[in-house]
Amino acid sequence: MGHVTGPAGHLAARLRASAIQEALSAAGLPSGPDLVHFGQWTEEHGRRAAERLAGTHPDLDAICCGSDQIARGVTDHLRESGRQVPADVAVCGFDNWDVMVFASRPPLTSVDRNLHAVGRRAAQCLLETIAGQPITGPRQLPCTLVVRESSLQPLLPDVLGLAADRS
Repeated sequence: MGHVTGPAGHLAARLRASAIQEALSAAGLPSGPDLVHFGQWTEEHGRRAAERLAGTHPDLDAICCGSDQIARGVTDHLRESGRQVPADVAVCGFDNWDVMVFASRPPLTSVDRNLHAVGRRAAQCLLETIAGQPITGPRQLPCTLVVRESSLQPLLPDVLGLAADRS
């Protein structure tokens, strides 16, 4: 499985790349720096990275992307080069951004960061702080993998340690 993500200078991109590499290794799947491509958060970067991955790893059967926009570029390149998504290569995005996931061909499987829950929790923390009960330290909320047509990999949620929503 390859990973195409945003700039290496972004902490989120580095953390996601590291977590994916760890999950792949723990699952006994190939991993390594040659399977990770950092670049801009753009469709063009997704197209170029997919071309490089396909050239160096012709047997690649999955690409996990750091954003839905990158994933659209990946799916475009795969389709234009004659590879079928998901029959030949499964693709997963990140953000579950409706504009991107439903405009992609096929519609993208994507990690939903549950931003409504994040906003709700942030507001609760703010209200508790205003009430004199300050909240300190980081908080974590779960993400959900929303499975759509770009992925036929039932193993993917388990490998990445995510709950899957197949609705």
